[in-house]
Amino acid sequence: MRFLVEVRRGLSRGGLSLAIGLCIPSASLYSTLYGPLRQIRQAAPFETEAKSENLSPGARRAYAELLKLRVGTCRQLLISEAPNAPGTLLVADCADFVELIVSQDASRYEATLAAHEARLATLEKTPASALRDYAQAEISLHQALAQIGFHHEVRGAWNLRRTAGLMQAVAARYPAFVPARKTLGLCQFGIGSLPEGYHWFLRLLGLRGSVEEGLRNLSLAAAQPNDFQTESQILLALIRESYYKQGPESLVLAGRLARQQPDNLLFSYLVISLNKRQHHGDEALAAYRARPTGPAYLPVGFVHHLAGDLLLYHGEYAASLAENQQFLREYRGDYYRKDAAFKLYLAAWLGGAPAATTERYRQQINLDGPLTIEEDIYAQRFYHDAQLLNPILTHARLQTDGGYYAQALSTLQQFRPIINTPARDQLEAPYRRARVWQGLGRLDSARADYQRTLRRSAALGEPAYYFAPQAALQLGYLAQAAGQRAAAKGYFEQAMRYPKHEYKNSTDQKAKLALRQL
Repeated sequence: MRFLVEVRRGLSRGGLSLAIGLCIPSASLYSTLYGPLRQIRQAAPFETEAKSENLSPGARRAYAELLKLRVGTCRQLLISEAPNAPGTLLVADCADFVELIVSQDASRYEATLAAHEARLATLEKTPASALRDYAQAEISLHQALAQIGFHHEVRGAWNLRRTAGLMQAVAARYPAFVPARKTLGLCQFGIGSLPEGYHWFLRLLGLRGSVEEGLRNLSLAAAQPNDFQTESQILLALIRESYYKQGPESLVLAGRLARQQPDNLLFSYLVISLNKRQHHGDEALAAYRARPTGPAYLPVGFVHHLAGDLLLYHGEYAASLAENQQFLREYRGDYYRKDAAFKLYLAAWLGGAPAATTERYRQQINLDGPLTIEEDIYAQRFYHDAQLLNPILTHARLQTDGGYYAQALSTLQQFRPIINTPARDQLEAPYRRARVWQGLGRLDSARADYQRTLRRSAALGEPAYYFAPQAALQLGYLAQAAGQRAAAKGYFEQAMRYPKHEYKNSTDQKAKLALRQL
């Protein structure tokens, strides 16, 4: 069902966004599924003190190493800790879960589930405390999300329901235990931000959410000192960047963390990823090349896929090919493989490779694999459409994605539509110009070309491409920034009305959250 597809989509985002929270696969994934349950009525009475709420010094050091993605060092440090202590069990479980999700290695799945069960059984025999109860809920969550991520959706969904009750009970029983606010806030935000189409399933499971309550709880965990404060700050920054267009603030945090710990691969990854998302191609490439490496770190295959994109934006086609080929060799998961094949095709095609080579990469897109990730869906649609891409528009798109706006504008000036220009290209041309104008800060020109995209789409019968819905979304953001609330509302609603297109789920979710802000 589509609800669980959303969970797998979040789990597959390279796995590394999960490592940001260690116990949490990502803001978009983890928060999708659980929040306050009606079971709260059965929770134990409130306790005014959160007993044994901190990790031991050794477990805290191990957790710090795990945040650096040095999983082996984390496990070595835990050897000297009390093996049945809640903090030891929690950090050990985080290490197993991060390794499973980052690697996407199905051969680890059964052993990881067995370890979850063993730790939960040990915790059942441990005296109750805030940390004990929190560890139970988090390990149960790891188990449920692993099941969904590795295609055992029914078991995972019901385990998530059980986990939700456990976490809500922790927050109710130990109101002073701040880490529970982080977890609870993510649930509330994720459920509250889900598109309308998922609400029936949420009601079936007895789940409800609130964007406002979620942000308040997460902000509390980010502001108050606790063992998981940095994790909370990162997750809050990612939500603000992804859904509220507060990218500069998120980059400031990621840059500060990376400067403070230059040996932290996770923080370096954040700098790479956030700069890429903010269209700072040169900065993202510099961060990629400066990232810490070595055998002590967990192999992160997905970072090579990011680098392949960045090099493609920069016009370094041979280097882009090499990075995506390395990604496909190292990565064990099913997701992003179609997208990587598409990027291999683009690099070969734009780099002037022989037709046989480009066709081999194009055929690779059609190999078996799930159509869960929007990027994979886009790649598969390209394959089935069998319509040649326009080299000028494609080059301009890549330059724009990398933040090379002046070069993209120069490239777009070479585009000359003719009488039989395909509908897709007729729509893409004004949309690409609008994105370039927006990147250059020429907002009136951007509005004009976004409007032109909407009119052209209507004249062509609203073909199911993403250009018009994205144009409406961007017009909504521009109107919102200008204080034009009524116009913004109309554009956000228009963005959600477009039927099936490649990025409908993410477009609708962003538009819904923007409407809530209004």
